[in-house]
Parts: sequence; structure tokens; C-alpha cells
Amino acid sequence: MSFALSRTDDTVVVTVEGQLVVTNRQEFKQAVLDAAEQGARLVVVDFSHSGYIDSSGLGALVSLSRRLREGGGDLRLVGLNEDLRTLFELTRLDALFPLYATQADALGGR
Repeated sequence: MSFALSRTDDTVVVTVEGQLVVTNRQEFKQAVLDAAEQGARLVVVDFSHSGYIDSSGLGALVSLSRRLREGGGDLRLVGLNEDLRTLFELTRLDALFPLYATQADALGGR
């Protein structure tokens, strides 16, 4: 997996390519935490180029969401394919994470 961060004011967009799994979740998590420490309040994670997230990747997302919310921020997910969307629905994580079709939708005028 690789990922790229782009920042505008207090918003960070993380574009994920490949799988978010046990071998790379910590690097991903630390990059988002670093951005939050530098003032990011809205983090949008774009999975348009990703097809798989394992349980440790889900755990990293849950942990990040909690940390961001504690700091007054928000974590939003975009570009989930049908399989990923089903995963979030079956685990009921769609109630925790706002799911959007596109980055523009997630940014909602920001």
C-alpha cells in the first residue's frame, strides 16, 4: 500500500492505493495522527484505488476516528467499492464513519 496526503488549511485528504492491512496500518495511522497534531481537523480518506481493508486496518480507522473526534475533528471515507461498502455495513461501522461517493461530497463546500 502507498498513500499520499494533501493538505488545505485544516483539511487533509489521504489517498490510499492498495490494501490497508496489518503490515502498513501503523504507518498510515501515524501519518494521519501527525497531520492532526499539525492542526488538521477534517481527514478524508479516499479508497477509490483500494480494494481491501483487513481487521487491523478497520481498527486503525476506528482509533483515528476516536482521536480526531476527541480533538473536535472528523474522519470521512470516500470511494469505497461495493465490497468495502458492504464490509462497513455488515460491521455496522457505517454508523461511525460518514461514507461518501467522492471527495467533493465529503468536503461539502470546504
